[in-house]
Amino acid sequence: MVSSPHEAMHRIFQEYPGLFSRVSEVLGVDIPPPVSATVLPTDLTENSPVERRVDTLLRIETQEEGAFVLAIEAQGKKDPRKAASWPYYVSYLHSRYGGLPVLLLVVCQDRQTAEWAARPLTIGLRRWQTLTLNPLVAGPHNMPVIKDVAEARKDLALATLAAITHADNPDVGAILKTLSAALRDAPENITDPIVELTAQGLGSRPAAQQWRNLVAVDTSFYKSAMSEEIRDEGRAEGRAEGLLLLLGVRGIALTDADREKITTCTDPRLLHAWLQRAATAVSAEEVFRAS
Repeated sequence: MVSSPHEAMHRIFQEYPGLFSRVSEVLGVDIPPPVSATVLPTDLTENSPVERRVDTLLRIETQEEGAFVLAIEAQGKKDPRKAASWPYYVSYLHSRYGGLPVLLLVVCQDRQTAEWAARPLTIGLRRWQTLTLNPLVAGPHNMPVIKDVAEARKDLALATLAAITHADNPDVGAILKTLSAALRDAPENITDPIVELTAQGLGSRPAAQQWRNLVAVDTSFYKSAMSEEIRDEGRAEGRAEGLLLLLGVRGIALTDADREKITTCTDPRLLHAWLQRAATAVSAEEVFRAS
């Protein structure tokens, strides 16, 4: 099953293809900025029972060096099978796209996986290697820790990827706070995908709740699906508190189970229906009927 962080670590390049030239600069490789970028089909399956898919595939056009194919893999853990898959991807893409240069970028969220992914993959004999694959690897070991708002504003896409790769950094709270502050002056069409990608990239880590809290501080600033979800949660909490207060004023007895049912309900429409019934009901059973 594909995880949310897995999706975010490669999908961000689909949203911001120019990000690769900045990432390559961070990694110490001089790749010219793109003039244009095209998302390519990720299915690398041939007429055989083996299905092979790369996570994200882009055709990058540059002014200085022409076009190349960029394959991006999000890697959550060490996987010995990649020793066979990655060289296949590169060779197949080189052939499929008419001999265009092919680069492989692997994005990781932990140092051990990043160090493993960065090892050259070789095919051949010890005395003579027929093929050597050198992936570019972006991870917590080499991505910048951005805690300066001005620096984050200069390149929001890079700041987002850096925050995702540093999801387990003890100082991730400061990193996320910086990113959130940097987004305040950005247009809506920029903030919305970044809010969502960051949430997706943090997955189920504790940092994900920190990000939700930052977005929730001023939900009017954000228009994304995640901020709408936070607004709905706030409305539900307010209705639950109002319902409990109304039932208390009207002297309607509630069991612990009834209280839990109210406080854990996240459906605003259902809570609204309970509120309406509570105005005239004489028992908790009447409030919850047909619910």
